[in-house]
Formats: sequence, C-alpha cells, structure tokens
Amino acid sequence: MSYTHVNYGDVDPVANELYFLREPLGCEQFGFSVRHMAPGEEGKRHDHAEDGQEEVYFLVEGGLTVTVDGEAVELGPGDALRVDPEATRLLRNGEAESTLVIVGAP
Repeated sequence: MSYTHVNYGDVDPVANELYFLREPLGCEQFGFSVRHMAPGEEGKRHDHAEDGQEEVYFLVEGGLTVTVDGEAVELGPGDALRVDPEATRLLRNGEAESTLVIVGAP
C-alpha cells in the first residue's frame, strides 16, 4: 500500500495528551506528534543533542510560548517554529487550551 491513514484519537497518548504517530503511520524518516496542552501547562525542558533531531512546532490553536536557549518565542495559531537539535526548549501554554503538531527528524 502506498499510504497509511491514522486518526490520532485512535492512538493511546504517551503522557499529557501527547500522541506519537510515527509508528502507527509507519514513518521511517521523521516523527510526527499531536499535543494538546491545558491552560497554564508546562512541558519538559529538553534538547535532542544526542539523537540529532531537529523539530518543528506548528500551533493549530491556542497560544504558546516556546523558550529556546533562554529566549521566549510567542506562537499564535498558524505559527511554525523550527528548533536546532542542540537547543534547549521548553513549552509553556497560555490561558486557553492549545493544540500543536510536532514534526522531528535527524
């Protein structure tokens, strides 16, 4: 088959409404995730220096601050942010629920 069709609602979340879709989609070159964040929720400070994964965060709805190496970047619906693998990042949600798509690849 030349395609894979998945609804993220049919995938078990790993934590805090984070849905990893790489395996269900059969992706070999990149990771693809959907994340819902509650008002005021904060993610885990992390980087991808060891695995070399570049990430793009695309905000579908809500308002989000991504702190990259100490610099706060405000995202609104439709905004995309690419982050280098070595950069430390931290997601902080605003006052409303947010939904974002995360794509990563080495």
